[in-house]
Amino acid sequence: MYWWHKAAQETLAGRTRRFGFITTNSIKQTFNRRVVQSALDEGIYLIFAIPDHPWIDATECAAVRIAMTVGALPVEVCLHASPTPPAKPTSKIASKLAPTPSPTGRLYEVTREIPDEETGEHSIQLSCDLGKVHADLTTGTDSARISPLKANEGIAHMGMKLHGMGFMVSKDEAATLGLGKTSELSNHIHPYLNGRDLTNNSRDALVIDLFGLSAAEVRERFPKVYEHILRTVKPERDQNKRATYRDRWWVFAEPRPLMREALNGLKRFIGTTETAKHRLFSFISGSVMPDQKIRVVASDDAFLLGTLSSRPHLVWSSLQGSTLEDRPVYVNSTCFDPFPFPDCTEAQKGRIRKLAEEIDAHRKRAQAQHGLGLTDIYNVLEKLRAAAMLTAKDKVILDDALVSTLLHLHQELDAAVADAYGWPWPLTDEEILERVVALNAARAAEEEDGNVRWLRPEYQIPRQKEGKPKDQSELGLTDAAGSKPSSGKKERPAKPSPVGPQAAQPKIAWPKSLAERAKAVESALSAATVPVTPSELAQRFARAKPADVAEILDTLVALGRARAGDMQGTFVR
Repeated sequence: MYWWHKAAQETLAGRTRRFGFITTNSIKQTFNRRVVQSALDEGIYLIFAIPDHPWIDATECAAVRIAMTVGALPVEVCLHASPTPPAKPTSKIASKLAPTPSPTGRLYEVTREIPDEETGEHSIQLSCDLGKVHADLTTGTDSARISPLKANEGIAHMGMKLHGMGFMVSKDEAATLGLGKTSELSNHIHPYLNGRDLTNNSRDALVIDLFGLSAAEVRERFPKVYEHILRTVKPERDQNKRATYRDRWWVFAEPRPLMREALNGLKRFIGTTETAKHRLFSFISGSVMPDQKIRVVASDDAFLLGTLSSRPHLVWSSLQGSTLEDRPVYVNSTCFDPFPFPDCTEAQKGRIRKLAEEIDAHRKRAQAQHGLGLTDIYNVLEKLRAAAMLTAKDKVILDDALVSTLLHLHQELDAAVADAYGWPWPLTDEEILERVVALNAARAAEEEDGNVRWLRPEYQIPRQKEGKPKDQSELGLTDAAGSKPSSGKKERPAKPSPVGPQAAQPKIAWPKSLAERAKAVESALSAATVPVTPSELAQRFARAKPADVAEILDTLVALGRARAGDMQGTFVR
């Protein structure tokens, strides 16, 4: 995306009239989309786009998906058709939703692909839609201008990243290591679930979780476990480029302390597979340790499960998420954080909870009794929805999983969630997006005035009052060895700020455009006297998010304008 950004800047400077690129279809994904949005905010408009097109090269045996985009500056004749300028927005909500004058672009979608077996080429049929082309390469409702909501903060997380297959053990292996015999070992061996387990049938895998213990404590309290991890995990970790992964080899690479805190005390939570053909949310037992391929929603409320499983959220997440090949990818920051949940009566919530519990129990029963995977069940459900022909295998699944009943429950859930929003039903996908985007703007405006509709107020409000930090090191959960600091030891003197004398100065304003943010981050990194983390660098700016700084730093590394520091997660100029 560097050259896309560079070409947009050349066009804005008047040194060229338009530019075009063939890129991978990941241009629609979160970070790349921000590059495009930055150019649109500065005056570029997209006059031509194909978001997803096959790229076939029989000679090189290549078969990938690409996108095509053409950007240009507006010309006077293409500007707003009305002779009078649009009225100035009268409220915060209206300003967020107000249309901006823009020329018409052409958005082409591939409607049919016909491969030629002799040449390997594909004959493509396209449909064309005229309108303003947004940064996500769609027309219609502009969902690129949505805001994350405080109401959803601290609820959605990514599961554990192990980086060591030796952490996973069978029941027999766990028994050999002392499970059931060694005191307190049951606190450190848990059921483990990955994305395939969630959508198909669980392997009944267990995982050794030593988070919160030092290596010495593991060796003294659980010698067999220490020996096992020493043999099966440490050799792999010794080869890892990240210093903390190497040094803290007995602990998961990413132990997710914030997720642990959010799940503490919950008997169940909500999970969905990161990448899946069908976007399905399920309740997971609180005793389970989720893998990194599971997106975790830290709530035991079936009202949230029902809303997430309903058509409004599914339409929203399919647009806001990413894609891997042709499968949707659920991204917490764009799918969950900005999504406005309905603010409704207890009776409406009760109806949604009842239907969500029924759907979850129905699916689990079919999986347990017939060994069916959720993907197979929902393949049949979607065929029923489309009134498509069923195969013999489909008919068996239809009968075993009672798929017609499951479809009926989903239809009732969709209607119940629409009623909770106060919307008519049914709605088209575009009408759903219009309403969700409008509601996001309304909620964001409310939150600016201090009115936050928390999802878990009993958990979120105390954290906000405490000013709970987001960085693991700031939480005080672990020291360099991965164990909680002992209160009996003297505290070490505070080390100098990594950003040197500048840390005492007023914070720098966080620029609005991506290009200016990149310059500001590079400048701050150059001024740092030691390697810094994205969180530390973000503290130099007012309202900068560590995640945004991290993405810019990763881009600077890719461009050769920064490099990774010696310690995991740090950067230097």
